Amino acid sequence: MRKRRVASLLLGMVLLAGACSAAAYLWLQRYLDAPLPLASAVVIEIPAGSSMAAVAALLQKQAQLQHPRVLTLWARYAEIDKAIRAGEFELQPGLTPRTALNHLLVGPFVQYPVAFIEGTTVSEALNTLWNSPRVQRTLQGLGQAELLAAMNSPRESLEGLLFPDTYFYTAGTTDLSILRRAAARLDQVLAEEWAQRQEDLPYTSPYQALIMASIIEKESGVISERAEIAGVFVRRLRLGMRLQSDPTVIYGMGNAYDGNIRREDLETVTPYNTYRINGLPPSPIALSGRDAIRASLNPAAGTALYFVATGDGGHVFSDTLEAHNAAVRRYQLGQEP
Repeated sequence: MRKRRVASLLLGMVLLAGACSAAAYLWLQRYLDAPLPLASAVVIEIPAGSSMAAVAALLQKQAQLQHPRVLTLWARYAEIDKAIRAGEFELQPGLTPRTALNHLLVGPFVQYPVAFIEGTTVSEALNTLWNSPRVQRTLQGLGQAELLAAMNSPRESLEGLLFPDTYFYTAGTTDLSILRRAAARLDQVLAEEWAQRQEDLPYTSPYQALIMASIIEKESGVISERAEIAGVFVRRLRLGMRLQSDPTVIYGMGNAYDGNIRREDLETVTPYNTYRINGLPPSPIALSGRDAIRASLNPAAGTALYFVATGDGGHVFSDTLEAHNAAVRRYQLGQEP
Protein backbone atom coordinates (compact mmCIF):
# COMPACT_ATOMS: atom_id res chain seq x y z
CA MET A 1 0.00 0.00 0.00
CA ARG A 2 2.76 2.33 0.99
CA LYS A 3 4.64 1.54 -2.21
CA ARG A 4 1.56 2.50 -4.23
CA ARG A 5 1.32 5.87 -2.51
CA VAL A 6 5.01 6.56 -3.17
CA ALA A 7 4.65 5.56 -6.80
CA SER A 8 1.59 7.78 -7.19
CA LEU A 9 3.43 10.67 -5.58
CA LEU A 10 6.41 10.25 -7.88
CA LEU A 11 4.14 10.03 -10.91
CA GLY A 12 2.39 13.19 -9.85
CA MET A 13 5.69 14.98 -9.44
CA VAL A 14 6.82 13.85 -12.89
CA LEU A 15 3.55 14.98 -14.44
CA LEU A 16 3.75 18.31 -12.62
CA ALA A 17 7.33 18.83 -13.76
CA GLY A 18 6.31 17.97 -17.32
CA ALA A 19 3.41 20.38 -17.16
CA CYS A 20 5.66 23.09 -15.79
CA SER A 21 8.22 22.41 -18.51
CA ALA A 22 5.55 22.56 -21.19
CA ALA A 23 4.18 25.78 -19.75
CA ALA A 24 7.66 27.27 -19.56
CA TYR A 25 8.34 26.26 -23.16
CA LEU A 26 5.07 27.79 -24.37
CA TRP A 27 5.77 30.99 -22.39
CA LEU A 28 9.26 31.22 -23.91
CA GLN A 29 7.92 30.81 -27.44
CA ARG A 30 5.27 33.48 -26.86
CA TYR A 31 7.94 35.78 -25.43
CA LEU A 32 10.30 35.26 -28.37
CA ASP A 33 7.56 35.82 -30.96
CA ALA A 34 5.69 38.75 -29.40
CA PRO A 35 6.34 42.04 -31.26
CA LEU A 36 8.54 44.56 -29.50
CA PRO A 37 6.60 47.70 -28.49
CA LEU A 38 8.26 49.92 -31.09
CA ALA A 39 6.24 52.89 -32.36
CA SER A 40 8.88 53.77 -34.96
CA ALA A 41 12.18 52.49 -36.29
CA VAL A 42 15.22 52.79 -34.04
CA VAL A 43 18.91 52.47 -34.81
CA ILE A 44 20.93 50.41 -32.37
CA GLU A 45 24.71 50.46 -32.41
CA ILE A 46 26.53 47.35 -31.20
CA PRO A 47 30.08 48.21 -30.11
CA ALA A 48 32.85 45.79 -31.01
CA GLY A 49 33.34 43.07 -28.40
CA SER A 50 29.87 43.42 -26.86
CA SER A 51 28.63 40.46 -24.83
CA MET A 52 25.15 39.01 -25.33
CA ALA A 53 24.12 40.49 -22.00
CA ALA A 54 25.26 43.94 -23.17
CA VAL A 55 23.33 43.53 -26.43
CA ALA A 56 20.18 42.51 -24.52
CA ALA A 57 20.61 45.55 -22.27
CA LEU A 58 20.80 47.79 -25.36
CA LEU A 59 17.64 46.19 -26.72
CA GLN A 60 15.94 46.79 -23.38
CA LYS A 61 16.94 50.46 -23.38
CA GLN A 62 16.33 51.33 -27.04
CA ALA A 63 13.71 48.79 -28.17
CA GLN A 64 11.74 48.25 -24.92
CA LEU A 65 12.77 44.58 -24.75
CA GLN A 66 11.27 42.84 -21.71
CA HIS A 67 13.21 40.25 -19.70
CA PRO A 68 16.69 40.79 -21.27
CA ARG A 69 18.11 38.02 -19.07
CA VAL A 70 15.75 35.51 -20.70
CA LEU A 71 16.89 36.51 -24.19
CA THR A 72 20.52 36.24 -23.09
CA LEU A 73 20.02 32.72 -21.73
CA TRP A 74 18.06 31.62 -24.81
CA ALA A 75 20.78 32.97 -27.15
CA ARG A 76 23.41 31.05 -25.20
CA TYR A 77 21.30 27.89 -25.33
CA ALA A 78 20.86 28.34 -29.10
CA GLU A 79 24.64 28.95 -29.38
CA ILE A 80 24.21 32.22 -31.25
CA ASP A 81 25.39 34.56 -28.53
CA LYS A 82 28.91 34.71 -30.03
CA ALA A 83 27.69 35.51 -33.54
CA ILE A 84 26.45 39.04 -32.88
CA ARG A 85 28.17 41.58 -35.16
CA ALA A 86 29.42 45.02 -34.28
CA GLY A 87 27.81 47.86 -36.21
CA GLU A 88 24.63 49.87 -36.61
CA PHE A 89 21.30 48.16 -37.27
CA GLU A 90 17.83 49.57 -37.85
CA LEU A 91 15.03 47.81 -36.00
CA GLN A 92 11.57 48.28 -37.49
CA PRO A 93 8.21 48.03 -35.70
CA GLY A 94 6.88 44.49 -35.83
CA LEU A 95 10.15 42.79 -34.99
CA THR A 96 10.08 40.28 -32.15
CA PRO A 97 12.92 39.39 -29.77
CA ARG A 98 13.66 36.38 -32.01
CA THR A 99 13.60 38.29 -35.32
CA ALA A 100 15.40 41.30 -33.83
CA LEU A 101 18.21 39.04 -32.70
CA ASN A 102 18.30 37.39 -36.13
CA HIS A 103 18.54 40.87 -37.68
CA LEU A 104 21.64 41.50 -35.61
CA LEU A 105 23.08 38.20 -36.86
CA VAL A 106 22.42 38.43 -40.61
CA GLY A 107 20.54 41.66 -41.34
CA PRO A 108 22.00 44.63 -43.24
CA PHE A 109 23.97 47.35 -41.54
CA VAL A 110 22.63 50.89 -41.54
CA GLN A 111 23.94 52.67 -44.66
CA TYR A 112 24.52 56.37 -45.16
CA PRO A 113 24.62 58.16 -48.54
CA VAL A 114 27.16 60.70 -49.73
CA ALA A 115 26.50 62.33 -53.09
CA PHE A 116 29.13 63.84 -55.38
CA ILE A 117 27.39 66.12 -57.89
CA GLU A 118 28.20 66.63 -61.56
CA GLY A 119 29.84 69.97 -62.26
CA THR A 120 31.09 70.56 -58.71
CA THR A 121 34.78 70.83 -57.90
CA VAL A 122 36.75 68.24 -55.99
CA SER A 123 37.04 70.74 -53.14
CA GLU A 124 33.25 70.85 -52.89
CA ALA A 125 33.09 67.04 -53.05
CA LEU A 126 35.62 66.72 -50.23
CA ASN A 127 33.66 69.17 -48.08
CA THR A 128 30.53 67.09 -48.69
CA LEU A 129 32.40 63.93 -47.72
CA TRP A 130 33.89 65.38 -44.55
CA ASN A 131 30.55 66.79 -43.46
CA SER A 132 28.82 63.43 -43.90
CA PRO A 133 27.76 61.59 -40.73
CA ARG A 134 29.67 58.59 -39.40
CA VAL A 135 32.56 58.92 -41.86
CA GLN A 136 35.96 58.26 -40.30
CA ARG A 137 38.02 61.29 -41.34
CA THR A 138 41.61 60.19 -41.92
CA LEU A 139 42.59 62.64 -44.67
CA GLN A 140 41.03 65.92 -43.58
CA GLY A 141 43.59 68.72 -43.60
CA LEU A 142 45.96 67.03 -46.06
CA GLY A 143 47.16 68.79 -49.19
CA GLN A 144 46.29 67.65 -52.68
CA ALA A 145 49.64 65.90 -53.21
CA GLU A 146 49.16 63.94 -49.98
CA LEU A 147 45.61 63.00 -50.97
CA LEU A 148 46.80 61.75 -54.36
CA ALA A 149 49.56 59.72 -52.68
CA ALA A 150 47.05 58.15 -50.28
CA MET A 151 44.85 57.21 -53.25
CA ASN A 152 47.86 55.81 -55.18
CA SER A 153 47.07 58.17 -58.06
CA PRO A 154 49.80 59.11 -60.56
CA ARG A 155 48.04 62.39 -61.42
CA GLU A 156 49.25 65.83 -60.40
CA SER A 157 45.72 67.13 -59.77
CA LEU A 158 42.86 65.50 -57.91
CA GLU A 159 40.35 67.63 -59.80
CA GLY A 160 37.88 65.59 -61.83
CA LEU A 161 39.18 62.20 -60.66
CA LEU A 162 36.02 61.31 -58.69
CA PHE A 163 32.93 60.02 -60.46
CA PRO A 164 29.80 61.96 -59.50
CA ASP A 165 27.35 59.51 -57.96
CA THR A 166 25.75 58.56 -54.65
CA TYR A 167 27.93 56.24 -52.57
CA PHE A 168 26.56 54.30 -49.60
CA TYR A 169 28.72 53.45 -46.60
CA THR A 170 28.43 52.08 -43.09
CA ALA A 171 29.45 53.81 -39.87
CA GLY A 172 33.20 53.98 -39.46
CA THR A 173 34.00 53.77 -43.18
CA THR A 174 37.06 55.90 -43.93
CA ASP A 175 37.06 58.86 -46.24
CA LEU A 176 39.93 57.21 -48.12
CA SER A 177 37.79 54.15 -48.84
CA ILE A 178 35.00 56.29 -50.33
CA LEU A 179 37.44 58.36 -52.39
CA ARG A 180 39.03 55.21 -53.79
CA ARG A 181 35.61 53.88 -54.75
CA ALA A 182 34.72 57.11 -56.52
CA ALA A 183 38.08 57.19 -58.32
CA ALA A 184 37.77 53.56 -59.39
CA ARG A 185 34.26 54.23 -60.68
CA LEU A 186 35.57 57.16 -62.73
CA ASP A 187 38.30 54.97 -64.22
CA GLN A 188 35.72 52.32 -65.12
CA VAL A 189 33.29 54.75 -66.79
CA LEU A 190 36.05 56.56 -68.65
CA ALA A 191 37.47 53.27 -69.95
CA GLU A 192 34.01 52.11 -71.08
CA GLU A 193 33.31 55.34 -72.95
CA TRP A 194 36.84 55.55 -74.40
CA ALA A 195 36.34 52.11 -75.93
CA GLN A 196 33.29 53.45 -77.82
CA ARG A 197 34.79 56.76 -78.96
CA GLN A 198 34.71 58.21 -82.45
CA GLU A 199 37.82 57.94 -84.57
CA ASP A 200 40.31 60.77 -85.20
CA LEU A 201 39.56 62.76 -82.07
CA PRO A 202 42.11 65.42 -81.06
CA TYR A 203 42.97 63.69 -77.76
CA THR A 204 46.14 61.80 -76.98
CA SER A 205 44.71 60.04 -73.91
CA PRO A 206 41.49 59.34 -72.01
CA TYR A 207 42.61 61.98 -69.50
CA GLN A 208 42.42 64.68 -72.17
CA ALA A 209 38.89 63.53 -72.98
CA LEU A 210 38.08 63.84 -69.26
CA ILE A 211 39.40 67.41 -69.27
CA MET A 212 37.13 68.20 -72.21
CA ALA A 213 34.20 66.47 -70.49
CA SER A 214 34.58 68.70 -67.45
CA ILE A 215 34.39 71.81 -69.64
CA ILE A 216 31.29 70.43 -71.37
CA GLU A 217 29.78 69.67 -67.96
CA LYS A 218 30.21 73.28 -66.87
CA GLU A 219 29.09 74.79 -70.18
CA SER A 220 25.91 72.75 -70.65
CA GLY A 221 22.65 73.15 -68.84
CA VAL A 222 20.73 70.96 -71.27
CA ILE A 223 21.88 67.35 -71.66
CA SER A 224 20.70 67.19 -75.27
CA GLU A 225 23.13 69.98 -76.20
CA ARG A 226 26.26 68.38 -74.81
CA ALA A 227 27.28 66.57 -77.98
CA GLU A 228 26.76 69.79 -79.95
CA ILE A 229 28.90 71.78 -77.49
CA ALA A 230 31.52 69.04 -77.73
CA GLY A 231 31.41 69.38 -81.51
CA VAL A 232 32.22 73.11 -81.28
CA PHE A 233 35.18 72.53 -78.98
CA VAL A 234 36.54 69.58 -80.97
CA ARG A 235 36.36 71.56 -84.23
CA ARG A 236 38.18 74.44 -82.54
CA LEU A 237 40.96 72.10 -81.40
CA ARG A 238 41.30 70.66 -84.88
CA LEU A 239 41.52 74.16 -86.40
CA GLY A 240 44.01 75.39 -83.82
CA MET A 241 41.49 77.86 -82.39
CA ARG A 242 41.44 78.59 -78.68
CA LEU A 243 38.53 77.15 -76.73
CA GLN A 244 37.57 80.49 -75.14
CA SER A 245 35.51 78.84 -72.40
CA ASP A 246 34.40 81.08 -69.53
CA PRO A 247 34.19 78.23 -66.97
CA THR A 248 37.91 77.54 -67.44
CA VAL A 249 38.67 81.21 -66.78
CA ILE A 250 36.55 81.12 -63.62
CA TYR A 251 38.31 77.97 -62.41
CA GLY A 252 41.70 79.61 -62.95
CA MET A 253 40.64 82.67 -60.97
CA GLY A 254 40.01 80.56 -57.87
CA ASN A 255 38.80 82.58 -54.89
CA ALA A 256 39.24 85.82 -56.83
CA TYR A 257 36.07 85.09 -58.79
CA ASP A 258 33.21 87.23 -57.42
CA GLY A 259 30.49 86.30 -59.88
CA ASN A 260 31.70 88.45 -62.75
CA ILE A 261 34.33 88.02 -65.46
CA ARG A 262 35.95 91.28 -66.49
CA ARG A 263 38.07 92.07 -69.52
CA GLU A 264 41.19 92.01 -67.37
CA ASP A 265 40.29 88.50 -66.23
CA LEU A 266 40.10 87.34 -69.84
CA GLU A 267 43.50 88.92 -70.50
CA THR A 268 45.21 87.45 -67.41
CA VAL A 269 47.34 84.45 -68.31
CA THR A 270 46.67 81.38 -66.16
CA PRO A 271 47.04 77.68 -67.07
CA TYR A 272 43.23 77.57 -67.25
CA ASN A 273 42.48 80.75 -69.22
CA THR A 274 41.52 79.24 -72.58
CA TYR A 275 41.26 82.74 -74.03
CA ARG A 276 45.04 82.99 -73.58
CA ILE A 277 46.33 79.41 -73.90
CA ASN A 278 46.20 77.00 -76.79
CA GLY A 279 44.54 73.64 -76.44
CA LEU A 280 43.19 72.14 -73.24
CA PRO A 281 43.92 73.26 -69.67
CA PRO A 282 46.21 70.99 -67.63
CA SER A 283 43.45 69.26 -65.66
CA PRO A 284 39.68 68.91 -65.46
CA ILE A 285 37.82 71.82 -63.89
CA ALA A 286 34.97 69.82 -62.32
CA LEU A 287 33.50 66.37 -61.79
CA SER A 288 32.13 64.93 -65.04
CA GLY A 289 29.18 62.57 -65.37
CA ARG A 290 28.87 59.84 -67.95
CA ASP A 291 26.82 62.01 -70.33
CA ALA A 292 29.52 64.67 -70.51
CA ILE A 293 32.27 62.06 -70.93
CA ARG A 294 30.30 60.39 -73.71
CA ALA A 295 29.76 63.74 -75.44
CA SER A 296 33.47 64.55 -75.32
CA LEU A 297 34.20 61.26 -77.09
CA ASN A 298 31.27 61.40 -79.50
CA PRO A 299 30.88 65.05 -80.55
CA ALA A 300 28.04 65.95 -82.88
CA ALA A 301 28.90 66.65 -86.50
CA GLY A 302 28.37 70.17 -87.75
CA THR A 303 30.02 73.43 -88.71
CA ALA A 304 29.35 75.68 -85.70
CA LEU A 305 32.41 77.23 -84.04
CA TYR A 306 30.64 79.45 -81.50
CA PHE A 307 27.79 79.31 -79.03
CA VAL A 308 26.19 81.69 -76.56
CA ALA A 309 23.80 81.05 -73.68
CA THR A 310 20.22 82.15 -74.23
CA GLY A 311 19.44 82.55 -70.54
CA ASP A 312 17.04 79.60 -70.30
CA GLY A 313 19.68 76.89 -70.05
CA GLY A 314 20.08 76.50 -73.82
CA HIS A 315 22.47 77.95 -76.38
CA VAL A 316 22.49 79.45 -79.84
CA PHE A 317 25.17 77.98 -82.11
CA SER A 318 26.82 79.97 -84.89
CA ASP A 319 29.16 79.18 -87.78
CA THR A 320 30.70 82.64 -88.06
CA LEU A 321 31.98 85.28 -85.69
CA GLU A 322 29.59 87.79 -87.21
CA ALA A 323 26.58 85.60 -86.44
CA HIS A 324 27.96 84.87 -82.97
CA ASN A 325 28.38 88.56 -82.16
CA ALA A 326 24.79 89.15 -83.24
CA ALA A 327 23.65 86.38 -80.89
CA VAL A 328 25.70 87.88 -78.06
CA ARG A 329 24.09 91.28 -78.60
CA ARG A 330 20.65 89.71 -78.53
CA TYR A 331 20.95 87.24 -75.68
CA GLN A 332 23.68 88.74 -73.52
CA LEU A 333 23.18 92.47 -74.03
CA GLY A 334 19.44 92.44 -74.66
CA GLN A 335 19.72 94.31 -77.95
CA GLU A 336 17.21 93.64 -80.71
CA PRO A 337 18.71 92.18 -83.92
